[in-house]
Amino acid sequence: QVQLAESGGGLVQAGDSLRLSCAASGHTFSRYYMGWFRQAPGKEREFVAVISRNGGSTYYAASVRGRFTISRDNAKNTVYLQMNSLKPEDTAVYYCAMDRDNPSLSIRRSDYDYWGQGTQVTVSS
Repeated sequence: QVQLAESGGGLVQAGDSLRLSCAASGHTFSRYYMGWFRQAPGKEREFVAVISRNGGSTYYAASVRGRFTISRDNAKNTVYLQMNSLKPEDTAVYYCAMDRDNPSLSIRRSDYDYWGQGTQVTVSS
C-alpha cells in the first residue's frame, strides 16, 4: 500500500516562497509519475504540476508556470514543489499524488491512484 505524506505548508505573505515536500513509501517510487494538485475553499481540486519518473520532463498549470518548480529525489522517495512569488490566490490545500498506471504528464485527477492527506498553504496580502 502506498503512503504519501506532504509537509512544508504554512502561512506566508504575498511574494514569499515555500517548499513543499511529499515523502512516499510502500512502492518503487522511481517507477511512477508524480503530481501536485491544490484545492481552495469552495473550489474543485485542480492540477498544479507533474513530473516524469526520472525528473526529465515536467508540466505546469498556466497559473503557476514560471513561479513554481516541481522536482524529485528518487533516492529519498520524495517529490518537491518549490513555490516562489506566492500570491493570495495560491491559498489552498496542496496534495501530492502518484500516477501508477499512466506513463505520461497527466493533468487529470482521475489518472492518479494515490493521494496524500494535504498540507495547507495560506498566502496573506
